[in-house]
Amino acid sequence: MLYNSAKQWNTAAHKRVALIGMSGLGKTYLSEMLRSTGGWFHYSVDYRIGTRYMGEHIVDNFKREAMQNPFLRDLLRSDSIYIGSNITFENLSPLSTYLGKPGDPAKGGIGFEEYLLRQRQHRSAEIAASIDSLAFANKARNIYGYDHFISDTSGSICEVVNPQNPDDPVLSVLAAATLPVWIMGTDEHTEELKQRFCRAPKPMYYREDFLTAKWAEYLEINGIGETGVDPDDFIRWGFGELLQSRLPRYAAIAKNWGVTVKAAEVRAIRDNQDFSDLIALAIERN
Repeated sequence: MLYNSAKQWNTAAHKRVALIGMSGLGKTYLSEMLRSTGGWFHYSVDYRIGTRYMGEHIVDNFKREAMQNPFLRDLLRSDSIYIGSNITFENLSPLSTYLGKPGDPAKGGIGFEEYLLRQRQHRSAEIAASIDSLAFANKARNIYGYDHFISDTSGSICEVVNPQNPDDPVLSVLAAATLPVWIMGTDEHTEELKQRFCRAPKPMYYREDFLTAKWAEYLEINGIGETGVDPDDFIRWGFGELLQSRLPRYAAIAKNWGVTVKAAEVRAIRDNQDFSDLIALAIERN
């Protein structure tokens, strides 16, 4: 690991961390808190995905929709209007909207083959954006003058890496640049995330083998064809299946590449010193 003891972490002039875990357990909260109070540079992998690597796909999708409106179509073709994505660290809706949901087009769904294409685009983008953590850790110090760096990884990082492979191309770079820290939730947190998702289902990234298997299973269980799928119902069902498959993958990343902190411990953090103390404790527990 980048820091092999609490003493090495505490005395490090330049602390670098990558937060890993499910959405909703505190990765972005911690990153924003440290940026505002502790002099940390906040690198958002999701933001990098949505701007650098998938920005053109997202805007092209906006334009396809706009071209269906005769008024907007004429303005677009004459270069009279500009359509862009206003994605931010706090609002990743343009990226989620592009990923979409498979199923009945009348209910907002897209064809499964198109859905797979967009999932593959996201996979490539997430791998590249995660590896970019190293470049931004260096930029944070050499260009912007930040002593400390925090990478706010995507919740789906566990889907694009093999934590059992010591030469994994993403984790080997990430661990060389930062200390990976898994925020581990409880069964209660998992249920809370499921309930929150059911209230407001949003597009997700899935490993392709997992996705195709679950898609076939869902169609068989419900006795329907692709166009008969309610997109929100499928992703609500798929989300519960996805969470259970991700937990051991997160755990393997923490075991082989980093350290673990509990979600309850994260919720108790109020400032930079609290965070630093918790990471020191996690290194000692490792």
